[in-house]
Amino acid sequence: MSTLALHGGTPVRKTLLPYAHQSVSEEDIAAVTAVLKSDWWTTGPNVAEFEQAFAAVTHVKEAVAVSNGTAALHVALYGAGIGPGDEVIVPPMTFAATANAAVFLGAKPVFVDCDPDTLLLNPAEAEKKITEKTKAIMAVDYAGQPCDYDALRALAEKHKLTLVADACHALGGAEHGKPVGSLADISTFSFHPVKPLATGEGGMVTTDDPEIALRMRRFRNHCMTTDHRERQEKGSWFYEVVDLGYNYRLTDIQCALGLSQLKRVPEWTKRRQAIAKQYDAALKGMNGLCPLAVRKDVQHAYHLYVIQLELERLTAGRNEIFQALRAENIGVNVHYVPVHLHPYYRRTFGTAEGLCPVAERAYERIISLPMFAAMTEQDAQDVIEALKKVLSHYAAQ
Repeated sequence: MSTLALHGGTPVRKTLLPYAHQSVSEEDIAAVTAVLKSDWWTTGPNVAEFEQAFAAVTHVKEAVAVSNGTAALHVALYGAGIGPGDEVIVPPMTFAATANAAVFLGAKPVFVDCDPDTLLLNPAEAEKKITEKTKAIMAVDYAGQPCDYDALRALAEKHKLTLVADACHALGGAEHGKPVGSLADISTFSFHPVKPLATGEGGMVTTDDPEIALRMRRFRNHCMTTDHRERQEKGSWFYEVVDLGYNYRLTDIQCALGLSQLKRVPEWTKRRQAIAKQYDAALKGMNGLCPLAVRKDVQHAYHLYVIQLELERLTAGRNEIFQALRAENIGVNVHYVPVHLHPYYRRTFGTAEGLCPVAERAYERIISLPMFAAMTEQDAQDVIEALKKVLSHYAAQ
């Protein structure tokens, strides 16, 4: 048995393989350069062009570009009419912004546990937490896998709730052949560099409801009745602020980059799916781990490839195995600390261990493996070899 790099042995790789990385082409650079040479750096024609192209890709009537994924979540809940005293169903296995968006609007996030095999929001558990104050369900397409929207849609219609998809991981995914972005009343996306499409920072919100889209467009621009370009085209200076809004605009520079990258999303999705198949084949039956399950009739976008460690078969915990893999130059990560266990939520809402036992158990076991479109087969093989090396070292006798 070879010595772990953590204990002075030779690493599997000479350089670190990150868990995610953006891809940039000469076409992307040219698109951005063209905007830099133009008159419109923000509120210009590239914004609407990007929105229209994104709406077409996701099979919806409206897409609203915003400054980041967190803004997308905030804008979506504002569009849904969420306000003080309302409750919003959220899963704990997500980035804190999912729940924070409800808090920003004075609402209460109500944490609902996950399915143990997929770590997606459990619809049966969600129904148990619905009260007369519940106004929306916020589903998270964790790791890039669409939630059970058939069940969630039925639940939302039964209780007259707005169904919101945090699809920040899932651009390129689908359920029953319908693309992510069209599966809920409102869907949100992130364009952070680690996501399936990158604009540096950025986000998008999709919907088929024109009234919701109008509310969201105003909210991203201080709730002003017109933006700068609209006033210039009309030869007017006048606007009114009709509600408390924010500056959540996405610039034309970023929209040009997003529009260029959008063309390659199908290619990148297929590549990540191919890497996932390579992982699946190699990890099947490997002692000490179990990949997350994939639901039937979905297209998984594989923003993340998450494994759960079978700690009962190992002599080390997740943290030790994480450090051992990092020492082998495999840039593993952990997604996520359950939101209800963060100090802010403990302090503000009185949440604690035991609230979501499935998510809490999973958190102690999960590791995200490197996953991005530019990875080679050898990169993926390095990850596999490092897992074999580390898990065989820590295998229980």
